[in-house]
Amino acid sequence: MCATGDDASHAEPSSDAVAFSALLEDSVEDLYENAPCGYLSTLLDGQIAKVNTTLLDWLGYRREELVGRRRFADLLTVGGRIYHETHFAPLLSMQGEVGGIALELRAADGTRLPVLVTSVVKHGHQGRPLLIRTTVFDARDRRAYETELLRATQEARAAREAAEAARDQTERERARWQQLAVTLQRTLLPPTLTAPPGMRVAAHYRIASTEQVGGDFYDLFPLAGGSWGLFLGDVCGKGAEAAAITSLARYTLRAAAVYDPEPAAVVANLNTVLNFEYQGLMPRFCTVLFGVLTPDGPGRPDQAEGAPGAGGCAQAFTLTLAGGGHPPALLIRADASVEEVQLPGGQLIGALPDPYIATATVRLAPGDTLLLYTDGLTEARTAGPGRDRYGDEALLDFAAALAPSTAAGVVDAVTGLLDALGEGVEDDTAVLALSVPARTAGGSPDAVRTVHPTVAGAATGDPRHPAP
Repeated sequence: MCATGDDASHAEPSSDAVAFSALLEDSVEDLYENAPCGYLSTLLDGQIAKVNTTLLDWLGYRREELVGRRRFADLLTVGGRIYHETHFAPLLSMQGEVGGIALELRAADGTRLPVLVTSVVKHGHQGRPLLIRTTVFDARDRRAYETELLRATQEARAAREAAEAARDQTERERARWQQLAVTLQRTLLPPTLTAPPGMRVAAHYRIASTEQVGGDFYDLFPLAGGSWGLFLGDVCGKGAEAAAITSLARYTLRAAAVYDPEPAAVVANLNTVLNFEYQGLMPRFCTVLFGVLTPDGPGRPDQAEGAPGAGGCAQAFTLTLAGGGHPPALLIRADASVEEVQLPGGQLIGALPDPYIATATVRLAPGDTLLLYTDGLTEARTAGPGRDRYGDEALLDFAAALAPSTAAGVVDAVTGLLDALGEGVEDDTAVLALSVPARTAGGSPDAVRTVHPTVAGAATGDPRHPAP
């Protein structure tokens, strides 16, 4: 009986099935020769006894070029041979096994092949070492990864060092500019203040930012006939331009007072100069108080010793103030009362060709203290909810709590208040105080006193507990 086609197909396996079955029948020789890693067997002296096809293909050698002719160390680079002789071979001799050693093999064409090497000493039945079997893994991908990682690490380190160097340079430049700003700021203020005979004086300047020059200014200087001029002001803006206007304002006020000390005329002169200097440009303006102190009453400092009224009686002074747009001065009386020296209607100086300049006259009796300040104090923000402005009313209450006081006492207290307001002080603040010593039982008129105004940066603290 003849077999059908279907029966034949079941009886004779297809060629693919035969090939598949053959692949399943692993050949030990094939597994060794075509393994995904290199195999190498050497005698104890390192002479190559056997090598698989995989390693031969990697290195580009023929089998007869290596077996019985080369030692394992001959395949290594110069650095690899040194490491093999000094570390690898001694460790293998002592331990019988060394694994995961990174080496470089030199191929037939001179190129280098990075590999990971593991070697094991094989022993005979009596325990004698007979040969060394070495497994070699291709580490090119790993080496490429390590090289890229090293490059990226070096670039990151270089970038970090460059950033740190740039930051250090920026910090140095910033410190230099801060020093320049502070130095320039100091040149815009009088280094010392000489108190009029029979008076006490104190001053303080608080710098809100060391990176920008502020525009606050003040001064106290003698005039003819025993009178003294004083002023305190605040230029709009910050920076070099504000510093230039500040310098111009200071020297204009002093020069104008020598020519005509009448306060309104001095302030009008400053307005004319600012309008002329900045004609056609954006108006540059300031707020300012200018005053003239004149000795008044018994015990005038220019009286000779023994003259009527020269001894035992403290001096009194008349102060005429003129200004525009500036916060009112505070007069802290010897009887513990406090009043604002109002200059109603005074307009900004330099903003208009012919502004209204208000004037007022007050008498400073023994025990009285006059406080002039810029709006950096009243416009400072408190630490409470909403960070409200400190304000004029709070300053009046603060001054009332000090009364009666002296120039030094008032300035010390305001300095403590500024410290307490801390970062809430957002603008530079200038403070100038003058006081007439209280009456004493006997004694002679006060000698001329010179004080050094204080200059400080912002500090932190609690504005609810100002310095007493």
